[in-house]
Amino acid sequence: MDALFVPLASAIGASVDQIKLISCLLIACPLGSLFIRIPASQPNLKHLFNLLVSVFFFIPVLNLPWGFVQLLGSVLGTYHIAANVKGPNMPWIVFAFVMGHLTINHVIRAFYNLSYETFEVTGPQMVLTMKLTTFAWNVWDGRTAPGNLDKWQLQKRVTKYPTLLEFLGYSFYFPGVLVGPYLDFASYMSLIDESLFEGKRSPSSTRSIPDGRKRVAYRKMLTGLVFLGIFVVLSPSFHYGIVIAPWFMTQGFLYRMVYFQFSGFIERSKYYAIWTLTEGASILTGLGFTGYGPSGESTWEGAANVKILEIELPSNFKVLLDSWNINTNIWLRECIYKRVTPKGKKPGFRSSMLTFATSAFWHGIATGYYLTFFFGGFITTAGRLCRANIRPLVLPLPGAPTTITKRIYDLTGTFVSILILNYVAAPFMLLTFTDSIEAWRRLHWYGFWMIGSTLAFFWLGGSSFLKALQKKEGKVAEKAVTPESHVMPPPLDDVAEELKELQQRMKE
Repeated sequence: MDALFVPLASAIGASVDQIKLISCLLIACPLGSLFIRIPASQPNLKHLFNLLVSVFFFIPVLNLPWGFVQLLGSVLGTYHIAANVKGPNMPWIVFAFVMGHLTINHVIRAFYNLSYETFEVTGPQMVLTMKLTTFAWNVWDGRTAPGNLDKWQLQKRVTKYPTLLEFLGYSFYFPGVLVGPYLDFASYMSLIDESLFEGKRSPSSTRSIPDGRKRVAYRKMLTGLVFLGIFVVLSPSFHYGIVIAPWFMTQGFLYRMVYFQFSGFIERSKYYAIWTLTEGASILTGLGFTGYGPSGESTWEGAANVKILEIELPSNFKVLLDSWNINTNIWLRECIYKRVTPKGKKPGFRSSMLTFATSAFWHGIATGYYLTFFFGGFITTAGRLCRANIRPLVLPLPGAPTTITKRIYDLTGTFVSILILNYVAAPFMLLTFTDSIEAWRRLHWYGFWMIGSTLAFFWLGGSSFLKALQKKEGKVAEKAVTPESHVMPPPLDDVAEELKELQQRMKE
């Protein structure tokens, strides 16, 4: 089928693989409308539909028959392990099996130095790794006494082992098979039997499937196409690689800074494009229904993997992280962070570091990934210190309107968050150590200066001063109720606290 895509790729100036991927995402939208028309009384037909569409994507369109065989091998291996290994190590055996397979393919990709323009098996395999490891834990939770499970584990547990066709349908759910979103088995089955909509039907509707699905889905599709157009038109001139181009250093520092920030937005636009396109296709199949809004309109927020406005205009860096790659954060929290924590204990530094290591290896083996993640630990530390020490001083009293000081604090947080995001994300796209360090050097290490000076201020007396000021004004910081993002490593104050506890245990 390459003959269909080569002329279009040449005309647009994109790679053939990119055109193929976008074509699959666009084709998934009308296929989603066909999928939802299959009655709930014929679940096997729905599973078969998912499988056949995925085969069509991988073999005739993407020309990845060996890639599909590899994915099928991971699926069948997981199905066998989860069914036959009854002990508590079963989920970890599945994890080692699928994560090891993914790492091998990451190594192969690095060995052949494949660019982001080349679409091969590791992208879909990353999504499948999340699905298969989640399934293994859901099966284990189904064999565990309900009293030992938390709310999420109770909702997602698998008590009846699926048939092979059901599991294949879940593994190859076509709207998310290439780039996500990942979903758990219970959510998939509730989509198949339409129990997802039970008890949530609008009083004005006689249909089992809520109205408004197409309205939201095609809006997502349009949003994806807009961002795709932005990326195709502007990415040749605006991308992180420009920073290491010879002409870049001939420009003034202010010009370089503005150019670099805009390039970051263009780099992110391709992720906005593919994630909103696949979200739209998922919604057309019925996935993502979350109830009704204040005006009675149906809401479909459960398939989202990104919140664009909260990334581009965040109030702080934590909000930004929580809005990016949402489903990966859920997977890391539920299948790694909680699971490596000993029963009866609260998650701590060890849990955070193991989760971070999983996130890093899941992404790949390029040095640039680890530069991004390592510096991310310092960023999360600085963000936590700002929220704990400065934010309480600018919050208005309960019931009072927002003050100018609070607005300035939020605007400053937005500005700083974007500057830091682009600085820390550059190595993630440049990949190599040499290019990443050279890019940072050409930007005069501004991210290190910003975060380093912030940490120095708080650690050299700023925290004590601001805490005393809080106490004087009667404004005490609220205890955090939401965890840090699991994509980045833990804040350094967690590291220090863990080291203190280790020293104490050694003395004892």
